[in-house]
Amino acid sequence: MLATVGAVRGQSTIQSLSMQDRLIESYIAEISLRDLYNSSGVPLSRPWQVLRQDRANFHRFGWRDPLDQWDSFFEIEENRAIMENMLSRGSISPQAARDIMSGDAIVLVEIHGTGATGRELHITVAR
Repeated sequence: MLATVGAVRGQSTIQSLSMQDRLIESYIAEISLRDLYNSSGVPLSRPWQVLRQDRANFHRFGWRDPLDQWDSFFEIEENRAIMENMLSRGSISPQAARDIMSGDAIVLVEIHGTGATGRELHITVAR
């Protein structure tokens, strides 16, 4: 990836972004009504909670929606526990957040970081 950093004497200066953070893994998840409630049946109120519940439903409980894809990163419970922090450093549009909370969305989740250490989530929704 390249980013324009500024202009010097009428020319653009191009600098490479840090190569430390890269795409580790991505997956598609179908967000259904079941994903909007935690394991105790309590409604969830934040998109990251719904995304986390979707992965718990998939990996822990074996409850999979037809379009859900497997991922190795959130198969690990400790990684699901840091999902909020990862999303706060990543990106999700307000419309994508609303679509997730509606319980009827197809989500592309991109996990960025270094090696096997995830630091950011980037969320794209296609209804």
